[in-house]
Amino acid sequence: MGYGASHMTSSELFDRMRAVSPGAEVVGLEIAPERVESARAYARPGLSFELGGFEVPTLRRPLVIRAFNVLRQYEEEDVPQIWAALCSRLDPSGVLLEGTCDEIGRIASWVTLGSEGPRTLTLAVNPWRVERPSSVAERLPKALIHRNVPGEPIHEFFQAADRAWLAAAPHGAFSPRQRWMAACRTLAEEGWILGRAPWNGQVYGGDQRFRLGEMTLLWSRVAPVVEQTEA
Repeated sequence: MGYGASHMTSSELFDRMRAVSPGAEVVGLEIAPERVESARAYARPGLSFELGGFEVPTLRRPLVIRAFNVLRQYEEEDVPQIWAALCSRLDPSGVLLEGTCDEIGRIASWVTLGSEGPRTLTLAVNPWRVERPSSVAERLPKALIHRNVPGEPIHEFFQAADRAWLAAAPHGAFSPRQRWMAACRTLAEEGWILGRAPWNGQVYGGDQRFRLGEMTLLWSRVAPVVEQTEA
């Protein structure tokens, strides 16, 4: 959803999906008719481009909806309604990945949601391209981008993550990846991020995911504090 001025986001996703699942199909959605018309020149069997937005006008209910850098132009209070609209279009076993990344995809974060709502927050980086875990803060999803302030769980997490990163500095002699993995192990031991044990039928943590520059937290660990309003 929202592949932008170029077809490449959808096309690259299609190629990567087909490499591991030969029957995968990808539909690129955009609200700008001229972008859809331009992208259709690159359509091929299994890859198509359609006009549409949060109504997700696909013939079948998607197993995955990927919406990156889409909600940043909306207000934070709009997020729950948009999440609900997108999740209502999912296959019963489907997931929504809603997040933000930098221009070249080296720093990213996303919320994974199911029909019941948000499940996890994942941070993904190229360890060679970040100074510390809190560098991801400027690329948080819309629901959290303004919440990295004292008193909020996401702020507390970044403080813990930066401490773990600093403590793991000796591992940097081997590589930034080894330093990142060591920091992730510490955060897993502290109960911040998911470790090796499966959760909800999926394995989000462990060295295999840490090696890719990922760390995943339960949404309940970083969900925004509900603001109190005066009666």
